[in-house]
Amino acid sequence: MPFRKPDDEGARPTDVTETLVARGTAGTVAVAWDADQAVTALYSANYRSLVRLAAMLVRDVGTAEEVVQDAFVAMHGGWRRLRDPDKALSYLRQAVVNRSRSVLRHRAVVEKYAPKGLPDAPSAEAGAIGELERSAVVAALHRLPARQREALVLRYYADLSEAEIAQTMGISRGAVKSHTARGMAALRNVLEQFS
Repeated sequence: MPFRKPDDEGARPTDVTETLVARGTAGTVAVAWDADQAVTALYSANYRSLVRLAAMLVRDVGTAEEVVQDAFVAMHGGWRRLRDPDKALSYLRQAVVNRSRSVLRHRAVVEKYAPKGLPDAPSAEAGAIGELERSAVVAALHRLPARQREALVLRYYADLSEAEIAQTMGISRGAVKSHTARGMAALRNVLEQFS
């Protein structure tokens, strides 16, 4: 059905059906509404359902309202170019879906190129305490006999296996185990004295 002007020029239709298509008598001539009347009628009848549609797509009511408002503004601006005014609601739905897709694409691009948060930097106190602990460990290592110190450094700093340590130091694997165990015990004792 084509849009018709209401019979009474001053009265606004109140029924949903009358809002989109005003009832007329058999002798009424079909006259296309101007953009203001048509978009106002479409807005009052379909705004909420279009916002619900957009909200389902963009997952945000505020953004959905903006999308629908933009679609109505575009519809109003292009009303004269509308080929079939009877399909105005279909055009609006399509505009809402297309604008919702644009919002989602924009979000994806923003998220993709958003600056990554900096990792949490340790506080100055944590850095100072860490430095004290490292210096205490280094000082304690210097107090150990050479073989124990070598075994511990090769094991925990160079991350070598017992076989690789034995080969590097030119001793047996049993001697490596012995030097490592004694060095750890002595290191533990020295560090307990510092704290």
